[in-house]
Amino acid sequence: MNEENIKEMAEYCLNCKTKPCRSGCPLENDIPEFIKNIRENNYEQAYKILSKTTVLESVCGRICPHMSQCMGKCVRGIKSNPVNIGTLEAFIGDMAIEEGFDMDVEIKSENSMLPKKKIAIIGSGPAGLTCAAFLARSGFEVTIFEKRDKLGGLLRYGIPEFRLDRKILDGTINKILDLGINIEIDKELGKDIFLDKLIKDYDAVFIAIGANIPWKMNVEGEDLEGVYGGNSLLEYNKHPNYEGKNVAVVGGGNVAMDCARTINKLGAKQVTVVYRRAEEQMPAERKEIEDAKKEGVDFLFQTNIVKIIGEGIVQKIECVRTELVQKEGESRLSPVNVEGSNFEKNVDYVVMAIGSMPEEKVVNGLGIECDKKGFIKVNNNFETSLENVYAGGDIAGTKATVAWAARTGREVANSIRRKFNGISVE
Repeated sequence: MNEENIKEMAEYCLNCKTKPCRSGCPLENDIPEFIKNIRENNYEQAYKILSKTTVLESVCGRICPHMSQCMGKCVRGIKSNPVNIGTLEAFIGDMAIEEGFDMDVEIKSENSMLPKKKIAIIGSGPAGLTCAAFLARSGFEVTIFEKRDKLGGLLRYGIPEFRLDRKILDGTINKILDLGINIEIDKELGKDIFLDKLIKDYDAVFIAIGANIPWKMNVEGEDLEGVYGGNSLLEYNKHPNYEGKNVAVVGGGNVAMDCARTINKLGAKQVTVVYRRAEEQMPAERKEIEDAKKEGVDFLFQTNIVKIIGEGIVQKIECVRTELVQKEGESRLSPVNVEGSNFEKNVDYVVMAIGSMPEEKVVNGLGIECDKKGFIKVNNNFETSLENVYAGGDIAGTKATVAWAARTGREVANSIRRKFNGISVE
């Protein structure tokens, strides 16, 4: 995207006083103001405005579900197309990396004479990276512990490269690390590092390990060979040979779209997304759905899987049509199986992409209070049941988008700063 096109996009913004786009952004970025600075060729100032609320501009500008967040609130979108906020944000983030713009450091602690507090962050996904950046900019000594050999968490091991270029991700992470953050890689919680030891060695600990264990549907045949969890396939990138095979992907979110598009690109004969509600109810970003269709992915809407059939390995799925009904006390239409509408479909693999949960053996060993679904319980300040231990992102049941995870990371940094310095980040 050249600067001429970017300027044209920026000119399209009405610079609304009420800033509805900002209310739609989980990070509450000052969207009209940063776009105004693009219009005026003040690119570095546009970056400084964004960096007050986010450190993932290049990432969020590319992968956020913009139409259900900022762009969905844009006034321009009422009668026409909304401002392309994501592209503008990514442009500024990329330029900041290329030109070496300094990240806004105006939030540094006024209490500079205080002893530097040490903070441990477990996990380097969007929540962990954001928290680390805001704390480092506030004068804290931060160490990130990551179980893999590279930082990024979900951003690296959950989002396909065709959606997020790894050079862009690396540039974003390096810019954060340049704030003076320490890193410890190949350090897995409960195996290489232990919470009780970290509590003794650090003034506060932030747990941001995500929740990437795939949910199961609990249908007959789910344990057959050839049934995979979508989150695990994306995280470990260990796929079977799909060439000439028919694959069913169950789910309607962005993980389902990422799985379907990845498998399709790996040579599957036919990939079919099976979703129990209507297309307009799919939580996946509209662009991801349209891209999947253009790439040849098939869709079965208002369809539910009731059984996976096979002799040791997957051979078929039994499905049933659904109708959407309004249930008492529920705002969203609910899918109900239509009696007698069952049918079978030949498939070689089934991928479950219907949600994820925390890794039980890890969470249970922490001695922290959790809810009935296994997510770590936190209060309004993201504090857990253990003193000076915080949790955020997916492990605390945050809305499962990158921006919401990053928002919790920033809020945890805010809480830690208030506790130790008596002032807030913002």
